[in-house]
Amino acid sequence: MESQPDAILIGAGHNSLACACNLAAKGWRVAVYEQASEPGGAVKSGEYTLPGFRHDWAAMNLSLFAGSAFHKEYGEELARFGLAFVPTQNPFASVFRDDKWLGISSDSELNMARVKDFSEADSKAWQELTDAFPAEAESILAVLGCSPNLRAYSYLLWSTWRRKGVSGALALARFLMSSPRQWLDETFTSPHVKATLGAWGMHLDFAPDVAGGAVFPYLEAMAGQAFGMVLGSGGADTMTKAMVAMIEARGGSVTCNANVTSINHASNQATGITLADGQEIAAKKAVIANVAPGAMYKLTGGSGDLKYDTAMQKFSHAPGTMMIHLAMDGLPDWRAALELKQFAYVHLAPSLDQMARTYAQAKAGLLPDEPVLVVGQPTVVDPSRAPEGKHVLWIQVRLAPGTIESDAKGEITVRDWAEAATPFANRALDILEEYAPGTRSKILGQHIVTPVELEADNPNLVGGDQICGSHHLAQHFMYRPALGYADGKTPITGLYHTGAAVWPGAGTGAGSGNLLAQQLAGK
Repeated sequence: MESQPDAILIGAGHNSLACACNLAAKGWRVAVYEQASEPGGAVKSGEYTLPGFRHDWAAMNLSLFAGSAFHKEYGEELARFGLAFVPTQNPFASVFRDDKWLGISSDSELNMARVKDFSEADSKAWQELTDAFPAEAESILAVLGCSPNLRAYSYLLWSTWRRKGVSGALALARFLMSSPRQWLDETFTSPHVKATLGAWGMHLDFAPDVAGGAVFPYLEAMAGQAFGMVLGSGGADTMTKAMVAMIEARGGSVTCNANVTSINHASNQATGITLADGQEIAAKKAVIANVAPGAMYKLTGGSGDLKYDTAMQKFSHAPGTMMIHLAMDGLPDWRAALELKQFAYVHLAPSLDQMARTYAQAKAGLLPDEPVLVVGQPTVVDPSRAPEGKHVLWIQVRLAPGTIESDAKGEITVRDWAEAATPFANRALDILEEYAPGTRSKILGQHIVTPVELEADNPNLVGGDQICGSHHLAQHFMYRPALGYADGKTPITGLYHTGAAVWPGAGTGAGSGNLLAQQLAGK
């Protein structure tokens, strides 16, 4: 008979897997239960189109994981279990309708020259940002990586004030509260440069005019230049497979096709879980739920704390995303420049105004008339993902409503995603064809994943929300997922919350899982 685990983890997303790895390394016996047929959540890969063509289901960029505190501590061990990265020096670019383009590479002089083609003043601004980045990054990353409690924030405020002075600390606070457009308008003059950086805000629910979003375009631009980007060798699931192997090697378990229907608790103490087949499993020390906040309320039946339960039920999700996976006979022939074939990501987001319109339409339940496209070209970086001479394209259609109310363009009349998927995907491919004529003729296989299908595969992606909750200021920092609970604790003793819904939020950095494990078992 198996011994009772110290910790039960619900969900095998990368945050709970990182948490389980960390706890197992500290001597805890861990058991992970996942409702899907395979672990990984949004970080998995498969042959979704044709045999031999490997696609990343949702997440593609593993730079945050490679640079995370978790990887710093356990990277060597994970590498022994197969974790491998493939770097690129050409992380992202944007292409525009006037056949201009701007790419950011890990060559600052080249980037400066590219920016100078749009504006000499912007080239000087880019140089200033580049020179200041090491010092600024130290302050910003300290904020984004600290434990979300008053003591940590007080120390951070004091250390920032000592390092930067009052004016510098206030400038940092203002920047962290600024919208992408506000910062971009203050820093650059060229609409092309602004749009190139502003597109990154759309990855994290920060349309151009949403407060608090400036930091993400800034960090992606400067970090992309400083460090490039890394993808997973053979697929993003290299990190998932390695973490599962590490857990199992240390005596833990990861069980798939195991749907948790309730979190058991009595006298305000979490005791274990119940599976769909009726099996009850007890935990000695902790139950850790990597779930969307709404699911936390359903699984517990309520914590007994009205304020907390209300916050979980009213947690706000971002608009959804559609994924289009393509098996290709060749890469797109970008009309603006064939050099664009060198980049891992190509954004089709021609202006800040277009991004703002797309966001507003999706929030209103409309199929956007011109969605933002993130065109991933992973086989440029990792040819092993396709047969020799062939390629895969990874296309995020951002944004898309989880529930369709209407079509902003007035062309798609159906409201069910099963019927709207093909015409909306065709709208996206029409946009791609405009920028890269002949792309359609190179498609060998296609797989569309709607917002509804993303949620069905992973219930944390409510309405196809790939970041498990808006990162707007009212739901970020110490407010993620609710004030007083950003450290993963809940009102029920022994029950903890992790995942993208918990500070520091979305991305592949495993921040919430790693911070929680350190809280439970020490650093």
